[in-house]
Amino acid sequence: MKYTKLPNTDIVVSKICLGTMTWGNQNSEQEGFEQMNYALEEGVNFFDTAELYPVPAHKDRYAHTERIIGNWFKETGNREKVVLASKIAGNGDYTKFIRSTGFVKEAIIEAVEGSLTRLKTDYLDLYQLHWPERSTNYFGQREFRPDVKDHWQDNFHQVLQTLQGLVKEGKIRQIGISNETPWGTMRFLEEHKVHNLPRAITIQNPYNLLNRQFEIGLSEISMREKIGLLAYSPMAFGALSGKYIGGKLPEDSRLSLFPIYNRYIGGNTAVATEKYFDLASENNLSLAQMALAFVNTRPFLTSSIIGATNLKQLKENIESIDVILTDAVLEGIEAIHNVIPNPAP
Repeated sequence: MKYTKLPNTDIVVSKICLGTMTWGNQNSEQEGFEQMNYALEEGVNFFDTAELYPVPAHKDRYAHTERIIGNWFKETGNREKVVLASKIAGNGDYTKFIRSTGFVKEAIIEAVEGSLTRLKTDYLDLYQLHWPERSTNYFGQREFRPDVKDHWQDNFHQVLQTLQGLVKEGKIRQIGISNETPWGTMRFLEEHKVHNLPRAITIQNPYNLLNRQFEIGLSEISMREKIGLLAYSPMAFGALSGKYIGGKLPEDSRLSLFPIYNRYIGGNTAVATEKYFDLASENNLSLAQMALAFVNTRPFLTSSIIGATNLKQLKENIESIDVILTDAVLEGIEAIHNVIPNPAP
């Protein structure tokens, strides 16, 4: 395993982060335990979860993933071996069963306290805002389109003040943002600089061969301001395993179980995926290995969040840390990207 530090801290994390959003839905508690045991044995010391998980979000399964992790900590005593990240859910029709008050002080405190209880821990190493509460372009929307129904008012200062209180209490160590835009990221950093409030050290956004939009506006911010990318969906919901090529829909795959997650298949996305598959095959690589190894090469990356529904997938994903892409492969990736850029934002 390779390691780095969360930016501006001494917290050492593996370059591969264990994603957990399937536990409690696609995966049982026992399978979650097996994945955590295996990942830790392989040197993965960074786990990412959220109060929203598992997905798709449903009130009957609310926060089951955090409970599974908490039960594992209780059974194994491994809390101090893990750098643990969680998130507060943002507003949305699909999260009204959690709360509909946005990031007000009471909601943030309630969310943190709930996560600590379920995770059976006294502190979170990294606490993140899962997505902006204002109306903006995230979750596959390319352009910013002002919404006349959006009555959000600038509250970056108040949010950071609340998080500052939780840091002082020792309940969270560091803060991060997720699914953010360049404007939102700079506003968080501005409030930190001007008012000496907690600094967002990471940004968890999608990044993979089919969606490199992070490079357009956020990569420069990431490198110049030292706010590290935690890349989620590096396998594009499994599309970059190649299992959906040719219109295939394997039984028990995420798309067969949850058709709404079709963001990374069809149209130009399918064409690009086939081209990447051919490139990997020509160089004696699996598409999954190439896709994950590519993400690992990015200079703005802090950690790549991998998710798997079985140990075979998890093993291949973790082993990607040792895959070295040749210049020819990297040039081939850029050639495909230049012809079909970001087909799945």
